[in-house]
Amino acid sequence: MNALLEVEDLRVSFPTRTGVVEAVRGVSFTLGRERLGIVGESGSGKSQTGRAIMGLTPEHGRITASKLEFNGIDLLKASTAERRALRGNRIAMILQDPKYSLNPVMTIGRQIVETLRAHEPVGRGEARRRALDMLAAVQIRDPERVFDLYPHEVSGGMGQRAMIAMMLVAGPELLIADEPTSALDVTVQLDVLGILNRLVAERGMGLIFISHDLRLVSSFCDRVIVMYAGKIVEELPASNLAQAEHPYTRGLLNCMPKIGADRHPLPVLDRKPEWAL
Repeated sequence: MNALLEVEDLRVSFPTRTGVVEAVRGVSFTLGRERLGIVGESGSGKSQTGRAIMGLTPEHGRITASKLEFNGIDLLKASTAERRALRGNRIAMILQDPKYSLNPVMTIGRQIVETLRAHEPVGRGEARRRALDMLAAVQIRDPERVFDLYPHEVSGGMGQRAMIAMMLVAGPELLIADEPTSALDVTVQLDVLGILNRLVAERGMGLIFISHDLRLVSSFCDRVIVMYAGKIVEELPASNLAQAEHPYTRGLLNCMPKIGADRHPLPVLDRKPEWAL
């Protein structure tokens, strides 16, 4: 497998009044043109890993790595201009809630057109046509109507599809999806996952899928990384997630609801200090 992304010993830390907080501690993985799931609780470092790859870590944060390379490009040494050229063009990130990710005072179509024209020298007419095609590709039934709507005028599911269209319109090679279905109901979740799955297969993209939902990741991804306290505690094929061996992963699986099973009292994750070492 040719590696699209190589990450070795990635560390992200933030200075605070009470000392340095290490959000990501020595994360290493490679990604080909496949679907990689990253799971773990809130605060485990999943999103900060994705933001470090994108170059979206806040300025006061400190990033170090033995290697952080995308398709032969050293992301640690890339200039601000080089990073900006990559972001949205070759590497894109879908954030988890379109209500906060889309600009509320710009129409959806204008935002997609702006993204495309920032990276490609296309005219307004061509940009509009490609934006409409992309809205149709993410299964929006009436692209012409939605193109002229503002984010508050569409549902959560449609807003998330518009966000996916915006991130994919420039044809990225790597897509980072940070909990793209967490704000959606179950039926819309399945639609969005179907769109991502089809686009990854058709375009040959690499996908990093960040989620809390172990069941979703096990059925959708090819491989799964489990993070706890900023570190990877387990990596395994998604189809083998039910056979995970690390006690933290086993604890997460045990906390999932089971139809027909007696769950009283509800299971609680029994954390061990050594998991964070």
